[in-house]
Order: sequence, then C-alpha cells, then structure tokens
Amino acid sequence: MVDHDLSDRKKQILKAIVEAHIAYGEPVGSKYLATQDQLSCSSATIRNEMAELKSLGYLEQPHTSAGSVPTEAGYRFYVNQLLDRYQMTRQEIREMSLGLTKKLNELDQILAEASRMASMFTNYPSIAAKPKAAGATVTQFETMYIDSSTFALVMLFPGGTVKTKRIRTAFPLTREELTTLTDLLNRDIAGHTSDEIALPVILSIEDAMGVAAPVVNPLIKLIYETMQEYHAGDLRVEGANRLLGIPDYSDLGEVRSLLHLFEQKDDLLDVISDDTSDDIHVRIGHETAMSGMEGSSIVWRTIRSGDRVLGAIGVIGPRRMDYGKVISVINHLALGIDNLLGDPGGKNPS
Repeated sequence: MVDHDLSDRKKQILKAIVEAHIAYGEPVGSKYLATQDQLSCSSATIRNEMAELKSLGYLEQPHTSAGSVPTEAGYRFYVNQLLDRYQMTRQEIREMSLGLTKKLNELDQILAEASRMASMFTNYPSIAAKPKAAGATVTQFETMYIDSSTFALVMLFPGGTVKTKRIRTAFPLTREELTTLTDLLNRDIAGHTSDEIALPVILSIEDAMGVAAPVVNPLIKLIYETMQEYHAGDLRVEGANRLLGIPDYSDLGEVRSLLHLFEQKDDLLDVISDDTSDDIHVRIGHETAMSGMEGSSIVWRTIRSGDRVLGAIGVIGPRRMDYGKVISVINHLALGIDNLLGDPGGKNPS
C-alpha cells in the first residue's frame, strides 16, 4: 500500500494511536487522545480525523469498541515516517558490549549471544541466522598432507568462509598423488555449483588419479554435502517461550503456528536470505509472506565483514511491538559486532 500524503494533524493522531496501542494493547478512543498534550484539538475534531484515517486504511475498529487500532498499513506508515529514535540507556549499551566481548572467540557464539541479548532487552523471541547462499560454490581447494592415510581438505567459499574436513583413506596416498588431486579439484570442481558436479566430471578426475582413483568418489560426496550445508544456512531462535507472556498471542493456535515456523526454519531463512543489505529490515504481517506471521512482525539486520555476509540477528514479535526500541537494540548489537570484527564500514545506528 502506498503511503498517503497525510496532514500533520493526521500524522500526530496516527502516531499517538499507534504508540498508545503499543503501550497498553487496547483500542484507542478520541477522549483519550484529547487528553494528550501533543494534540491541541477537540474530541470531535479527533473523531473526524480518525474516521478519515480509517477510510484510508490506517485504522480499524475492532468489534463494537468505540476505539480504534492500527492496521498493518498503519504500522507501516508509522515505521516509515513517524517513528522516533529510541535512546539506549548507558546501562543497556554497557551490558551489550560486555556480553559480546565475552563471546569474541567464535562467530557462532557472538551471533548466539547477540540474539540472546536481543531477546532479553526487547522481551520478544529473537533469531540468529546464517542466510542461505544461493548457488554456493567452492572458490578454491587446498590440502594438507598429514600421513599416508590422512589429509586435511580445506574449502574456501565466496566471501571468505572456510570449511575444513579431515579425510582418512582406505589405502596409502602419496604426497604427489595428493598434489595431483588438489590440482584436479581446483580445475574441475572449483567455481561450479553442486548441480554442475556431474558424473562425467567425476569419471574424468578418477581417470586422472590412476591407482588412487578410489579416493575420488567419497571425497566428491563429502564436498557435495559440505556445499549443500553451506547453501542451506542456519537459524537459531532464542526466547520462543516469551510468546506465552505476550497478550497478543492469547490464541494458542497462533502460538503453535509460530513455533512450527521456528522449528522448520526454511521460510524464515528464505525471507532473511532474500535481502542481505546493511539496512534494518522491517516486515509487518502479510509483508512477510509467511503462513502464521499475519499478526506478527520481524525486524532484522545483516552482519557483514567487508563484502562477506556473516549472518543476521533479529526479533520476531506482534505487530504491536515497540518498533523504536527493537530497531535501536538490533542496530546497537549489529554495530557492536561490526566493531568487534574490526569492520570500518559498520553503520552508526543513530
């Protein structure tokens, strides 16, 4: 839905309704709004403006209530044009920095800790994701000779991701044969997707390996599985139990749908993997195009190191979530990870 050119008064009223509904979870009426200092107009004027906002699709009136609540379009207009920046407290920033620094040794642990803090500070379920890699290829193979029946295979993926596998062979393999195998992998496998690793390619490598040909088939199978694993991405959910404490999720059927979504992961990973730009992403209700998310929103930001996509952190909650605080928390955590990784391109969350 395209944002309308609303008058300043309509914007003030819509903003007040969204924020009151976020705070209290109840329909908002004109009498309440007339008591707010930022609105210097009568209840009758407010009612007229609310009626117009309703006709434009920004408000709806649930059941027979005299008050109104924001629609999905109302929340979208609020996020796009009316949202005030949430000011993080010094204590919140200090706790985030300490939590991330303690987990600096492992990237997976950093993302998991950032997700845990996102859930703790927002009181919503949070996610730590490694986005799917479309058309994953290995850009380079390297090997390390350990002994006659053991070697290490190092696979370098686009963006700098490295996977290392320890290989044991059923027969002796010389250093010269391992060097030949490495050259063949870089010639015939590097730069190709898993779908392009066809039988003729495998047979060609086996022919070139001669008496060491039996090492090729299990090795190609391992490479294929690793490429599929890299392509698939990963997603962890923190604080799913918080759903039970959110009044908006009083319908257990809706909670079950969300828990199923968290468990299956693929739909969430698809949404996150579709856009890995550095910006904060906000998808509200039906914008997510995910079954079970009609009454929910997702906010996330991608974590990068240079051109390399490391992962993403985000929060999932009701459409009535506190967008200002959620966006600020995710931005500060993402910036903290950028700083820990020494990324000079990390964006200031302000």
